[in-house]
Amino acid sequence: MLPGSVRMTERQGQVLSFIFHYELVNGGPPAQADIQAFFGISGPAVHQMIVTLERKGLLARVPGVSRAIRVLVPRAELPELQPSTSRRPPPGVRTWVKTTR
Repeated sequence: MLPGSVRMTERQGQVLSFIFHYELVNGGPPAQADIQAFFGISGPAVHQMIVTLERKGLLARVPGVSRAIRVLVPRAELPELQPSTSRRPPPGVRTWVKTTR
């Protein structure tokens, strides 16, 4: 159950779900740049989202430590992660490569 029946927006739920699944797949939480690339939003917007989620009690982080964020919402209460709609490539990738199948 969400802490104190806290409400979250659709975008907040997607960010929490992304962080949860990123950690599950990669063995550690994402950098803010990973969140920025997946959602196609600015660095300051990612930072503000993390601060808001922490304030709502949905996320915990250790100040001054990189990649020290943890989702506090039970997995069963996270929304299904939707595919990225970002047109921007992830950090380190110059362009998208179109493939045909």
